[in-house]
Amino acid sequence: FAPRFDIVETETELQLYGDMPGVPQEDLDVRYENEQLIIHGKVPDRNQGRRFVQEEYGVGDFHRTFTVGEAIDTEGITAELRNGVLIIRLPKTRELRPRRIKVNSN
Repeated sequence: FAPRFDIVETETELQLYGDMPGVPQEDLDVRYENEQLIIHGKVPDRNQGRRFVQEEYGVGDFHRTFTVGEAIDTEGITAELRNGVLIIRLPKTRELRPRRIKVNSN
């Protein structure tokens, strides 16, 4: 089982949106080590005793790792679980952010 993620890049940060239906906050572990974002979690079995016609949601442990080749401000990383979506924000260091150069004329 591997949850799906969307990744958005802005000028100031990387944003990850992960599909986490039924994952309790206390069963999520998010870490940033050696330029890697590591997400580990557990989806409890919520289907005991039911007879399904079709079953598509995964259950059990999952592990996702993303290699981030950017310079990240590790102190500013945030994660929140909102309505079954894990939102992780990885702010870029100031040195990596694009900078507009003013063009002067004589």
